[in-house]
Amino acid sequence: MADDTDRQYHLEVAPGDVAETVLLPGDPDRVDVVTDRWDDAETVASHREYRTATGTYEGAPVSVTSTGIGSPSAAIAVEELARVGAETFVRVGSCGALHPEMAVGDLVITTGAVRGEGTSDEYVRGDYPAVADHAVVSALIAAAERLGYDYHCGVTLSTDSFYAGQARPGFEGFEAAGSGSLLDDLREANVKNVEMEASAVLTLAGLYGLRGGAVCTVFANRTTGEFCTEGEGRAAEVGSLAAALLHEMDDRREAAGADAWHAGLSL
Repeated sequence: MADDTDRQYHLEVAPGDVAETVLLPGDPDRVDVVTDRWDDAETVASHREYRTATGTYEGAPVSVTSTGIGSPSAAIAVEELARVGAETFVRVGSCGALHPEMAVGDLVITTGAVRGEGTSDEYVRGDYPAVADHAVVSALIAAAERLGYDYHCGVTLSTDSFYAGQARPGFEGFEAAGSGSLLDDLREANVKNVEMEASAVLTLAGLYGLRGGAVCTVFANRTTGEFCTEGEGRAAEVGSLAAALLHEMDDRREAAGADAWHAGLSL
């Protein structure tokens, strides 16, 4: 059993509690949505908005930690999970899509993120890129293909506000400056979706030499107005399978003596 001095302040996890790959949903209730798809799982910690469980999926070790809403709490999760041995972080959540051809229930696999949140600014200068790890992106794509889910790859915007920051009206119809053109501007820049955590996760992973990625189910299409929360388990399932694929990819990379995963080591 780990010494309590090694136990993390917010998550209450300690070395040995988590696998090298951790899935990061926002809602604590989504931890069950994730682990219901695993071979086995055990809750190892629960404190505040952070619930952590560890188990296996297709024989590969994997953990899941809920992060609550927004980048500040997601950054805390990455910090404390890294300190107890986690090396790969995959956000699994929900999002709003920006293009009419993106159906509710589709998945968005993030390749990079616009840092519209303020948390990552406190770590590094604003022009530092929030980029998903190429092996994580490859594993998420392979998982979506294998499971037969429709998906889109591209750039995500992460914001600090669900309302003003995403061009939704606030209390009594308040509209933030620039909100009238925000969604059109994002579409013109080929940004695929909007959510609240990915860019902080990717930025911290990049800074610390860790691996980060994100896959989100489309709950709302901000162009067509369509909204439906069905399909939230798709991101959880794709993230879980991707964790298993990453485990296999790492084994193949190590056996080949390669420094990084590449297409020549195809699964």
